[in-house]
Amino acid sequence: MFYYVLKYVVLGPLLRLTFRPRIEGLEHIPDDGAAIVAGNHLSFSDHFLMPAILKRRITFLAKAEYFTGPGVKGKLTAAFFHSIGQIPVDRSGKEAGQAAIREGLGVLSRGELLGIYPEGTRSHDGRLYKGKVGVAVMAIKAGVPVIPCAMVGTFEIQPPGQKMPKVRRVAIRFGEPLDFSRYAGLEDQKAAIRAVTDEIMYAILGLSGQEYVDEYAVKAKAAQATEQPRKFPRRSR
Repeated sequence: MFYYVLKYVVLGPLLRLTFRPRIEGLEHIPDDGAAIVAGNHLSFSDHFLMPAILKRRITFLAKAEYFTGPGVKGKLTAAFFHSIGQIPVDRSGKEAGQAAIREGLGVLSRGELLGIYPEGTRSHDGRLYKGKVGVAVMAIKAGVPVIPCAMVGTFEIQPPGQKMPKVRRVAIRFGEPLDFSRYAGLEDQKAAIRAVTDEIMYAILGLSGQEYVDEYAVKAKAAQATEQPRKFPRRSR
């Protein structure tokens, strides 16, 4: 109940009025039945803007950190994400990935929309990074279409580390559904799930116009965090 009040009465209208999102391809979202909406992830605002413009409810696999934060702020954040039906996912290790897939398949088995960011985390620099294969495994196992989605302009309104978004217009683009029925039964084949994932990321890239990086975002973030400033030798006088 709270989800629908928030979406249609409180937060949804406020977001649409404030950011006036330009929406393209909304007709590609099915009126009913299970489907995966796979998008790029540029900003914390993505969690709210895309669901706000959809007619249907969508459930996202959200990182577990949103549900385990300390203090009053952490409790409020966890309560909010629980109330809108988001599913916490532990992103540490292979078994955690399997748990996320099971949760996602559960959503799809109920004929619902599942939202997922194949990059696995927000882009730290606005570029599009290599997709993780969980989205492919779920699409093949559940036999559902994947609708690519691109958020455009959300990095500029709220890049990582910025608490409050700037009020600027953004765009949300949906592409034609991708059918992977030809891969039925191949969800355990590495080559197959990599091919499906890359096709999804290529479709997102076509919608977003981002620069693509053939590397996992988590790895790129870690490399940037550990990068030491270049030291120059002192000149003798």
